[in-house]
Amino acid sequence: MTDRPECHDEVCITCSDTAVAVTIVRLLDDALAVVDTGQGEEEISVALVSAGVGDTILVHAKEAISVLPGAPVRTGGPGGLGDTAI
Repeated sequence: MTDRPECHDEVCITCSDTAVAVTIVRLLDDALAVVDTGQGEEEISVALVSAGVGDTILVHAKEAISVLPGAPVRTGGPGGLGDTAI
């Protein structure tokens, strides 16, 4: 038997299975970014996406999981961050 919490009613009690749309304010080293949540700023990982300052991304458990449509495609740099692709 473990002491891990169990998920019930198709919703994770740890994170509520929610992804939140936020805007990247600035990029940091090590594929991290500061984002505007609408209620303040938070530091999150952008290692799984190609995004840059001004992009709106979906974040789940402090990890960016998607760049929302309309955001420019980014290439190069650590974690795929860098200049806007033409």
